[in-house]
Amino acid sequence: MSLQVTDLSFSYGAKTALERVSFGVERGRFAALLGPNGAGKSTLFSLMTRLFGTQGGSISIAGHDLRVAPLAAMADLGVVFQQTTLDLDLTVQQNLRYFAALHGISGRAADRRIDVALDRLGMAERAGEKARGLNGGHKRRTEIARALLHEPKVLLLDEPTVGLDAVTRTGLTRHIHDLCLETGVTVLWATHLTDEVSDADQVILLHRGRLLADGRCGDLRGSASLSEYFAQMTGVSE
Repeated sequence: MSLQVTDLSFSYGAKTALERVSFGVERGRFAALLGPNGAGKSTLFSLMTRLFGTQGGSISIAGHDLRVAPLAAMADLGVVFQQTTLDLDLTVQQNLRYFAALHGISGRAADRRIDVALDRLGMAERAGEKARGLNGGHKRRTEIARALLHEPKVLLLDEPTVGLDAVTRTGLTRHIHDLCLETGVTVLWATHLTDEVSDADQVILLHRGRLLADGRCGDLRGSASLSEYFAQMTGVSE
C-alpha cells in the first residue's frame, strides 16, 4: 500500500475525533475521503502532515512509518490545504521556485520541474502572473503544481474545491484523476461533495470519527446514487 492507516485514534480532551480508523490506498489510486463536516477528515489530515502527533495507531506513507521515519515519510508527501498558502505578492513561478528551494531543488532541475508541473496543470501561460490576480481555480492549480515539485508518491488534498464554481470543480477533479493515471501518484482527496467522486474511485467514508465504509464507489452505492448512499450511511444530506 502506498498509504496505510492502521487503528488510528485521536481525541481532543474528552472528545473523540477518530476511533480506530484503518484503511489503505494502493499506488496510483484516487481515493475520496468522504464525510460530512465534523467527520474527522481534517483531524486525519493533521495527523498525516504531523501538525498533530499520533495518540494511537500508525500511519505509513510510501512504506515509511510516520512515527519511526518522519523525514522519509514527509519527503514522499505532497499536500494541498483547504486554505490557500500562496504568497499573493509573488508570481506563480516565484511561488514554485521558492518551494523548490525549500526542498533543495535549484537551477536547471528546478526550472525543468516547474515547467513540467505548470504544463501538466494547464498553468504554463500564467507563470509570470502574480498569485493575487488569479481566480480560485487557478490558485488551486498553482498549489497542486507546487505540491508536485518534489515528486511525492502520495498527494493529500483537503477540500480543495471549496469556494469554486461547478465547472471549475469538475475540471480540477478531472485533472487530478488524469494525474493519477499519468504519474502513478496516490491521491487522498477529502470532500463532502459526492459529485466529485466517480464509480472507479475508492471511497473511504468517515462519520463522527468512525470508518463506515471502504471500497470501490460503484460497488458500495449499488443501485443508489452516491448521494443517496451517503445520506443512508450518515443520516446527513449534502
